[in-house]
Amino acid sequence: MAGDQLQVLHALDLAKTQWYHFTAIIIAGMGFFTDAYDLFCISLVTKLLGRIYYHIDGSPTPGVLPANVAAAVNGVAFCGTLTGQLFFGWLGDKLGRKKVYGMTLLIMVICSIASGLSFSDDPKAVMITLCFFRFWLGFGIGGDYPLSATIMSEYANKKTRGAFIGAVFAMQGFGILVGGIFAIIVSASFRAKYNVPPYIKDEFRSTPHEADYVWRIILMFGAVPAALTYYWRMKMPETARYTALVAKNAEKAATDMARVMQVDIEADQEKLEQFTEKESNSFGLFTKEFLRRHGLHLLGTTTCWFLLDIAFYSQNLFQKDVFSAIGWIPKANTMSAIEEVFRIARAQTLIALCSTVPGYWFTVALIDRMGRFKIQLMGFTMMTIFMFALAIPYHHWTEKKNRIGFVVMYSLTFFFANFGPNATTFIVPAEIFPARLRSTCHGISAASGKLGAIVGAFGFLYLSQDKHKAEPGYSRGIGVKNTLIILGVVNLLGALCTFMVPEAKGKSLEEMSGENDNDDDDDYDDAVKLEDVSKVAAD
Repeated sequence: MAGDQLQVLHALDLAKTQWYHFTAIIIAGMGFFTDAYDLFCISLVTKLLGRIYYHIDGSPTPGVLPANVAAAVNGVAFCGTLTGQLFFGWLGDKLGRKKVYGMTLLIMVICSIASGLSFSDDPKAVMITLCFFRFWLGFGIGGDYPLSATIMSEYANKKTRGAFIGAVFAMQGFGILVGGIFAIIVSASFRAKYNVPPYIKDEFRSTPHEADYVWRIILMFGAVPAALTYYWRMKMPETARYTALVAKNAEKAATDMARVMQVDIEADQEKLEQFTEKESNSFGLFTKEFLRRHGLHLLGTTTCWFLLDIAFYSQNLFQKDVFSAIGWIPKANTMSAIEEVFRIARAQTLIALCSTVPGYWFTVALIDRMGRFKIQLMGFTMMTIFMFALAIPYHHWTEKKNRIGFVVMYSLTFFFANFGPNATTFIVPAEIFPARLRSTCHGISAASGKLGAIVGAFGFLYLSQDKHKAEPGYSRGIGVKNTLIILGVVNLLGALCTFMVPEAKGKSLEEMSGENDNDDDDDYDDAVKLEDVSKVAAD
């Protein structure tokens, strides 16, 4: 089905794994490390923000963020991320991956620092300022998704491409882990220094003035890894696939790749011109040809990512609420403000260490053997099973003797999210669309995911409230049990939508996108689907 490939692209597909591949993984991966740290560290400090800024004198329980404020603080970064994914995804195809790549890091550095500098005596002013900078922080983070995935897919060889893109995304796990560890270090240091009593003993001394520094330090630390990576990002050359297929400069593509990959590559400008002038390599996003060739693929990547992120981000952002509900974290009034940060960070770090991080690297190790389809289908299926296993006998898990079992089951849902759709939904959109639309389509798919994250962040906050007695400032919800059942159904739908996504294992990017096809190949979609179905059946 595939025609002759340009030599520079053929050389990339067959290139042996070299040091530069690992350099690219680290450079792109550190962006994702920062992304995960910045997105998830807010869940470590929201309880603290409630104690500091919304304390009510004489109340038997510490202050909590009002429902609308908590939803805004938790969800505003996702709104920015969604916007950034669409904007930078489009810009990456228009201006080039490299030109846009540094912009995202600069935004992240500036807004991470600014988030911790939300100073005012008025709680409303602090929250508005914090939300403003976290929106723009999310905007920068959003650009990292399509650009990092596209850059890594276009540098990699076809044999280990899935593992390379997966390794970039796996740095997200280390970002979550380091976020928890850093919060433990900061809170433990302040706790040792000030030795404050629990709220039930002294409501005023339990939240010392110095606690205001804790959340600021945790948020601002996200600027450090981004700043350290900026120089090396600027040194990366443009990808050969963009330079050749979009900028249409075969000589520069060959020169750039020969320098970094240490191989001799012939520039074939005449063949490139013939290649790019074909009708099959010139259609745009909003055309019938794109709809025919890739419409189902785009629908598959967007729906799978949307459904995955509803469940994944609900679980991640509200671990502290789930752990509190089952009694794994003590009641708020039995702890000081700093102690509560320490306990929440410790719980989330254990989950990250035991399930989140290993799940990512299982995907890296096995994706080019098992394939994307099998891993995604398995992950969604196992998440469904474990979610229902937690939800249906929920009251059994809330008994003190069974709490460890609950945590183990809850951890396994994270493991199969990351050894499953959380990784594959990021990888596949970078492999199956044409070079001139690759970053845009990945951005659309990722934005759909963040829409799911917003649904999870806002929806779970209200739904998970107790049916009989909600927390102060919240309306009654349907309870954690019923919310977990809903998330189980969401995962089941994700498994079904996986059948719309093609398998890219062992194929070149041009094979998957159809850029090598002849103009008279009218059966492109049918051929891809039949090939994928036959492979899955054979396996």
